[in-house]
Amino acid sequence: MSDDAPISTLRNMGPAMEAAFAKVGITTVGELRDLGTDAAYARLVRNGSRPHFIPFYVIEMALQGRPWNDCKGDEKKALRKRFDAVKAQNQDTDRDAFEAMMDAIGVIERP
Repeated sequence: MSDDAPISTLRNMGPAMEAAFAKVGITTVGELRDLGTDAAYARLVRNGSRPHFIPFYVIEMALQGRPWNDCKGDEKKALRKRFDAVKAQNQDTDRDAFEAMMDAIGVIERP
């Protein structure tokens, strides 16, 4: 696959992931490969995406050309440790605490 191909051409990566990455300046397969899963996902988290393990390992599997659900056992445990580290280093805990407070008093409307 060409480095200048859109992210959605990677296995497992659809228009929603492509749009999320575009918001953080990652628009091609080559840019995503060069950054790698951890750095690319960190950009998403720093830009307000809620950290969730599944998209993290979907990106990792996409970069390897594997099905998203191919990650199992020790490999999945190791990815979880990487995800936890990325989340801890990049999550805005002040914002999360503020949103939790707003939710508790009924300010944030939930779908």
